[in-house]
Amino acid sequence: MSSPQSPTFTLDEFALDPAKLAKSAIKGIRLAFGISGAVALILGVVLLFWPTKTLAVVAIFLGINFLITGAIKVALGIFTYGLSAGMRILDILFGLILLVAGIVAIKNSAATGEVLLIFTVIIIGIGWIIEGILAIVESGKTASRTWAVVFGGLSIVAGIVVLVVPTWSALWLLLITGISLVILGVLGIVRAITFGRGVLSNLS
Repeated sequence: MSSPQSPTFTLDEFALDPAKLAKSAIKGIRLAFGISGAVALILGVVLLFWPTKTLAVVAIFLGINFLITGAIKVALGIFTYGLSAGMRILDILFGLILLVAGIVAIKNSAATGEVLLIFTVIIIGIGWIIEGILAIVESGKTASRTWAVVFGGLSIVAGIVVLVVPTWSALWLLLITGISLVILGVLGIVRAITFGRGVLSNLS
């Protein structure tokens, strides 16, 4: 007598597939991508042209970015219907991690010298790596997968770069952070435009 086969687990259970989502869910996810992308783009531009180039500015702006991104992820996990249970749990979990990172970054922005430099590097690196992993996991096999993978890959690379080079000066850290935010912001907006576009056009 053959034993029943146990269900097979795949990463596709965590993927965002527009074809399986309601129209409202697709619009909510596109809005989330657009908001987080626009915030990253604006903060990146501000960091690049901010007259007072200090680590405190970097820490505060990164904290704001993580707070907004984390809040969006948590909201998606709680209020977006049509997502798998695994995807909702993953969104909420990573969202909470980013929220904590944002709060810690802002609360410790008053620190000085080497302590703040090391702390800021760790927050930036871990935050971007988390965002990148989540983007790749969500990408699935959809038409917009390419942009999600590019965003996730660049986010992970940017996170690793700042973590493995802990001796960045404040000026270089500011420059790398600003450029990375601008690139990730643009990619986030592109993801918002491309995600589920074909599905929405068929539904309309």
